Amino acid sequence: MSKQSPKDATSTDRGTTHFGYRRVADDEKASLVRGVFDSVASKYDLMNDLMSLGVHRLWKSAMMDWLAPRPGMRLLDVGGGTGDIAFRFLERGGGPVTVVDINREMLKHGQDRAIDKNMMGTIEWLEGDAEDLPIEDASRDAYTTAFCIRNVTHINKALQEAHRILKPGGRFLCLEFSHVALPLLKQVYEAYSFKVLPALGKTITGDRDAYQYLAESIRQFPAQKEFAAMISNAGLEQVRVRNLSGGIAALHSAWRV
Repeated sequence: MSKQSPKDATSTDRGTTHFGYRRVADDEKASLVRGVFDSVASKYDLMNDLMSLGVHRLWKSAMMDWLAPRPGMRLLDVGGGTGDIAFRFLERGGGPVTVVDINREMLKHGQDRAIDKNMMGTIEWLEGDAEDLPIEDASRDAYTTAFCIRNVTHINKALQEAHRILKPGGRFLCLEFSHVALPLLKQVYEAYSFKVLPALGKTITGDRDAYQYLAESIRQFPAQKEFAAMISNAGLEQVRVRNLSGGIAALHSAWRV
């Protein structure tokens, strides 16, 4: 008996979804998100520094620790156009790696970084949608996504695609901003996110609205347990969650059995 899919936390039965705190038509969101990341592509790492107070680098290291890359491990990194996860994966001894991102500007930035690191020949770069990946079935040992999945229109479809492309025994890992578990930290982080971050974004990149959206998108993302249930419902098993920095971010791990 197949599992019933829960209602996607990002969408409604009326064909609308959220873009930050706004309601928009399902078919509008991808272009709106693309506009945000077109605006910040060249400063994406700075954006993550601002949003995480610089701690995202430690979180990504924790992600690689949990993944434990090994020679011959085939990775698909989704929404990682700037190459941050792909570079770490290769530096830890994994390979080969394919990066898929819907945003062409992010991919261009990643390719420029790969040239600087002399890694251009070791990464495949593909423009594609997390909800409809240009990847063959059961072809990858691992699927990673970092700070991407909250921006897709239908989270459940992206998770189903992760299940589809993983080999039996393949690993799913998602790093995403999440729901803060500590009350005092939550108050401080909320104030920073909505008062300080957009102002910094305007000063540094000239785009306040992009950073306002990014702060709002974190609040719209399902809490840890709810997201874990969505992963399980997509057919992935042995779901585990690790809170990072008191829940500012969370790592979700699962396997295709």
